[in-house]
Amino acid sequence: MESLGVRKGAWIQEEDVLLRKCIDKYGEGKWHLVPLRAGLNRCRKSCRLRWLNYLKPDIKRGEFALDEVDLMIRLHNLLGNRWSLIAGRLPGRTANDVKNYWHSHHFKKEV
Repeated sequence: MESLGVRKGAWIQEEDVLLRKCIDKYGEGKWHLVPLRAGLNRCRKSCRLRWLNYLKPDIKRGEFALDEVDLMIRLHNLLGNRWSLIAGRLPGRTANDVKNYWHSHHFKKEV
């Protein structure tokens, strides 16, 4: 797909609605087909990231609980900056949220 003329920047509510309807109808995956199926003037990567980081229904929002932070620290000591693997052990948390939390709280890898 040619990226000329593809919309960039902030998503508007109507685009979110179209993306949700598309995922509800066709399921996750085949991201190269999503912009066309949804009627969106966005690239496949943008659609995928919007869904995974913001729109997916099971995303957990709000502060991290103490047990989540403790597990995050232990997993980071074991796995390093492998955010998607760490997020996989924190139900409802995205890799992006875990990475942002880690960096915003200035954690250092414990030896």
